[in-house]
Amino acid sequence: MKRSLSIIIPAYNEAKRLPASLVKVRAYLDAAQWDFAEVVVVDDGSTDDTAQVARDAGVRVLPNPGNRGKGYSVKHGILEAKGEWALFTDADLSSPIGEVEKLWSAVEREGATVAVGSRAVDRSLVGVHQPPLREAVGRLFNLAMRLITGLHFKDTQCGFKLFQTSAGREVFSRQLLDGFGFDVEVLFIASRRGLRAVEVPVRWDNVEGTKVSLWLGFVAFLDLLKVRRNALQGKYK
Repeated sequence: MKRSLSIIIPAYNEAKRLPASLVKVRAYLDAAQWDFAEVVVVDDGSTDDTAQVARDAGVRVLPNPGNRGKGYSVKHGILEAKGEWALFTDADLSSPIGEVEKLWSAVEREGATVAVGSRAVDRSLVGVHQPPLREAVGRLFNLAMRLITGLHFKDTQCGFKLFQTSAGREVFSRQLLDGFGFDVEVLFIASRRGLRAVEVPVRWDNVEGTKVSLWLGFVAFLDLLKVRRNALQGKYK
């Protein structure tokens, strides 16, 4: 299988954290054996120098039409990806970029088209934990997600996922949610389309300065109901 990769980084006001992350990504790509690789920063209407910082680092920049949300940004990146595989990862690299090798190995071994990075399969790989309240909300969200959608994943919200790009376009072109509930939505659509997904334990460290407030976390619970409603209304066909 050809090693061809697009690394998609959604970014909103990440001018301070992005340079160090892009250095790490470039160092990984210089050492890794990919036949083709590109880095795509999707600028979600930032009001700082995020886009310029990315351009200065020599990576491809896709501007959103204003501040649309992480879900919209990832969708934008996937639909514009040039690699045969597309990884989306957070700007803070809470999962080290080298962990993509675990996802790649899993899709090769399992014949899957989607690999889901997970903090819950092996919690010993979590080096720096979130505050206790956030972790509790996350576990409650996963329980609600399973009950409402029927998906079996232990962790849908780790922002580190690998899609075969052709399958990703099939999925993300049907995506309707722009916010943080999009992770569940795209995995739900992938399941409905009969795409094989594998959940893979990855290293992960909580990084201070998250853009996800607890309020947005609670809003994601409502997104679960929207996914179920959209499915019943046939909007993912």
